[in-house]
Amino acid sequence: MGQLSCRNRNVKQVHVLLLGLDWAGKSTVLYKLKHAQDFTTLPTIGFNVEMIEVEDGPPITVWDIGGQEKMRPTWSLHCEEADGLVYVVDSTDQRRLKDSCKEFKHILSNKHLKNVPVLILANKQDAPGALNAEDITRMFKVHKLCSSRSWYVQPCCALTGKGLAEASAKLTSFLKSHRKTRDTLAFFKQK
Repeated sequence: MGQLSCRNRNVKQVHVLLLGLDWAGKSTVLYKLKHAQDFTTLPTIGFNVEMIEVEDGPPITVWDIGGQEKMRPTWSLHCEEADGLVYVVDSTDQRRLKDSCKEFKHILSNKHLKNVPVLILANKQDAPGALNAEDITRMFKVHKLCSSRSWYVQPCCALTGKGLAEASAKLTSFLKSHRKTRDTLAFFKQK
């Protein structure tokens, strides 16, 4: 994990939204991927923007937007340029899972996210009582809501980094495929 080299500097960056409720672990995921170090974070007020370079792919600009209730309406303001969505779920917070499901469904209804790939991180798998990836998939109705796009639910622990390398690889694969499809459609529209 950590910062990987980008071999082709002329490739356009891709933009990824990193969303989820407050305390889900979004910023911890972001900084673990970027620096491969442990970070102590608090819920983000506003947003964090970081660029992560990946091997054999374009740099990824990640928009980590605060998940407090007052911040969630601003999520849609960042959708227009998004090439992908990473949605982080606190797999232990059963009290707020319905809220998280509702926000997930709402953000997927944004017209700018219509075909973008979705990666759900079922975070905090190290904690007792954490729901597994299958539980999250079922509760979030991912098969139904994401049937027309690439999607995956990855169990992880942002604190230890477990599952994040797999999540990064899956996201990179999705982004490459999405970019190729989008570029092909744009090419044919020009003709």
